[in-house]
Amino acid sequence: MIRIGTLDLEFNLLLAPMAGYTNLPFRLTIRELGGLGLATTDLVNARSLLESRAKAFQLIETSPADRPLAIQLFGSVLEEMRDAASMAESMGIESIDINMGCPVPKVCRAGGGSVWMIDVEKSARIAAAMVKAVHVPVTAKMRLGWDAQHVNAPDLARLLADAGIAAITVHGRTRDQGFSGAVSLAGIRAVVEAAPRIPIIGNGDVTTAQAAAEMIRLTGCQGISIGRGAFYNPWIFRETASYLQTGELPSEPGFEDRIAFMSRHLDRMIEVFGEAHACRMFRKVAPLYARRFGPSREFNRRMAGIQTRADFDHAIEVYRQWRLQFLDGDGALKPAYQPRPLASSFADIDTRSNPLLISDGSEVFGQ
Repeated sequence: MIRIGTLDLEFNLLLAPMAGYTNLPFRLTIRELGGLGLATTDLVNARSLLESRAKAFQLIETSPADRPLAIQLFGSVLEEMRDAASMAESMGIESIDINMGCPVPKVCRAGGGSVWMIDVEKSARIAAAMVKAVHVPVTAKMRLGWDAQHVNAPDLARLLADAGIAAITVHGRTRDQGFSGAVSLAGIRAVVEAAPRIPIIGNGDVTTAQAAAEMIRLTGCQGISIGRGAFYNPWIFRETASYLQTGELPSEPGFEDRIAFMSRHLDRMIEVFGEAHACRMFRKVAPLYARRFGPSREFNRRMAGIQTRADFDHAIEVYRQWRLQFLDGDGALKPAYQPRPLASSFADIDTRSNPLLISDGSEVFGQ
């Protein structure tokens, strides 16, 4: 359990916002698997929300089953960020997250994302105004700094804590690194030590339960935010919650379990976006799921052209037949074709033991 402002979360595991991916259909489908404490929307332009643009409302679409939920706002103007936070609260959103870490040039050119890491005093002023404007928790997601010569996340974290920010998620890379290079656990730990009064959530390259445990152990962070790892393995939240509490991992989902999850995800996308648009969107999602299928060339080729749900079903059946050549007599992938274990850039983890395991799990869950 972890407390973020007025929110008591059952699990200290968060779904990170990912542009174009963490929409309502995905959030609902992954929540069904268990272990997820808090989900966050795709990043939303504060000005677009205030102008009531259809795109902004689509990004924050939610439902009663999609709880608890945070909306992530990006922008650079104090009044717009403040008023957008207030508007989101009036719509029933339970937490506001400030995007201070997106490295995408389009976002940075607009003054959002990682640009917030440059002028930390200005960033703290905007954050303070947002905190004062709402009653729900306001959090922030940042990087270690703009580049290796300007690693100032600890300084910004101290200012944000003083401004009333309820929690900080820190991606252990600089903006200059993007998503390449090793995640710095030392950098995350420095943020934990700089802002001891609030929960610090670690983020970056967490693709396994063991990696999550290692990040908590070596940084002292109170929770973990998972992004791409949730697409490589949608069961990662359930697996991590189990591993942190018991030191044991549930059995790995089989191929048909993964197909069933993917099918539910697509069905929900069709409900929200319509069949044609949903299928176009799903073309970039499906290959992420396929990373755990074993040989997937034929799958990816066919998914790249789906236009209808029927196309999807046909592609799955063709792939099932194509995949048979890689299976043994028991229907399991032959050793030579099994997918490589998912790895993190920051650790070589012994998957046979859990260094965090204690009798009641209090060290892990911040109780």
